[in-house]
Amino acid sequence: MRRGITATALVAALALAATACGGGDKSDGGSSSGELSGTVTWWDTSSVGSEDKVFKKLAEGFEKKHPKVDVKYVSVPFGDAQNNFKNAAQSGKAAPDVIRSEVAWTPDFASLGYLAPLDGTAALKNQDDFLPQAVASTKYEDKTYAVPQVIDSMGIFYNKKLLEKAGVKPPTNLDELKTSAKAIKDKTGKTGLYLRGDDPYFFLSFLYGEGGDLVDAKTKTVTVDKPEGVKAFKAVKTLVDDGTAKTDASDGWENMMQAFKNGDVAMMINGPWAVADTLTGKEFTDKDNLGIATVPAGSAAHGAPQGGHNLAVYAGSKNLEASYAFVEYMTSVEAQATAAGELGLLPTRTSAYAKKEAVNSEIVGFFKPVVETAVERPWIPEGGSLFAPLGVEYTKVLTDQTTPEKAAKAVGDEYRKLLKDWK
Repeated sequence: MRRGITATALVAALALAATACGGGDKSDGGSSSGELSGTVTWWDTSSVGSEDKVFKKLAEGFEKKHPKVDVKYVSVPFGDAQNNFKNAAQSGKAAPDVIRSEVAWTPDFASLGYLAPLDGTAALKNQDDFLPQAVASTKYEDKTYAVPQVIDSMGIFYNKKLLEKAGVKPPTNLDELKTSAKAIKDKTGKTGLYLRGDDPYFFLSFLYGEGGDLVDAKTKTVTVDKPEGVKAFKAVKTLVDDGTAKTDASDGWENMMQAFKNGDVAMMINGPWAVADTLTGKEFTDKDNLGIATVPAGSAAHGAPQGGHNLAVYAGSKNLEASYAFVEYMTSVEAQATAAGELGLLPTRTSAYAKKEAVNSEIVGFFKPVVETAVERPWIPEGGSLFAPLGVEYTKVLTDQTTPEKAAKAVGDEYRKLLKDWK
């Protein structure tokens, strides 16, 4: 029997296909001897071409450990995964046994009854070893619905040679960023920063940097339209208007990565998930040319957001025991150490940081203190849905379709519609 991973590229037409049905080939995850068996379908939302290769290899290791289990690996575009999983789970067809969930999705899926509670299962082995800030996103109504796989935040990536030619150092605040960008343009002809304009997650560092937030979950108050939110919109607009940054309203990820890897821009704001891809660029054939520093502070603080990914089990899985074991394996110290060493991804287990792969990773070494001070996002079921209206207005501000004041108000109005009984 073939022991390789079954790799499938997910497209919209296959989102509800019975061939990807959760539970796999067998309804029983065990055998008469207690040995795990059957199929575990896993939706992986990691970056194609870099992260996915490492995670596929790790999953193959699980198959070797449990030779009667077949892992069906499905690469799911990150932008499609949240809605595709909801559709599949709601219909009861085509949902995977295990999904790699962005941290904000976990409470959303759990509130809808789509995830299996993991307390007391094999998935949560040595749970006291997890970082408290990583565990926070896995809870909903005092139950655990996911296991943290990686934790992350954001920094400013910079081309050391371009900054050296311009005679500037990595900027520590927005004023320094503007000054540095002007020097870079004057000395090299390159733009200082690529500011991704089609993804509101990249706006959070500016919002937090001005002392603002999307909402206050404790008081059930919408805060994005307060003065701090308006200041954040003004800050990003100014960066584009004065030539500090270039942006666009679509294909932001690809355009940003190509611009930075080819040396067309000197800096970009990104996270540890982008390091492996960045190092494939012609500007970074010498990996020592890549520098990473803390995201420039706004007028109030450094404001990098806390992010990451969890592994969750579909409540309707027909192979729960094998799914629990797979989640435990993929979030183990050994698996996290491998991801740290090969990809620079930050572990969620305390003990993984003592492994040589993590100790020897410069990327992990840089981002660990950043993660420890990152701004925690609101872990509410609607957390993932807060980005859609924010994204619309963020893009409109950067493309001169609205003003910062109108954008902040529009987002706040949409949040109050989404969050019933919030102020």
